[in-house]
Parts: sequence; C-alpha cells; structure tokens
Amino acid sequence: MLKWALIFAIVSIVAGLFGFTGIAAGAAGIAKILFFVFVAIFVVLLVLGLLGLKALN
Repeated sequence: MLKWALIFAIVSIVAGLFGFTGIAAGAAGIAKILFFVFVAIFVVLLVLGLLGLKALN
C-alpha cells in the first residue's frame, strides 16, 4: 500500500510540473488517503504484535 501511495505522489508531482493541477490534486489526495490507511494498519498490527508477544511470555 505504501508503494501505491508513493506512485500516486510521484504522479501528482509530475502532473503538477506539466500544469495539470486537477489531476495533481486528485493524485495527491489519493496518495494521502493511502498513506494514512497504511499508517493506521501498521499501528494496529504493531499493537497486536506487541500484545501477542506479551501473551506468550
């Protein structure tokens, strides 16, 4: 998911350089959503992993 966020961020930068501001804004919005979804899933899995390690000890 982080890979797709980076791809959309690069698309946004390239579109912005060529003057396609609407496409750049859309791609930046998608990249931002994907990044925050990635962070949320990462935090949830990190907490579950830490709780699982404590349960085994």
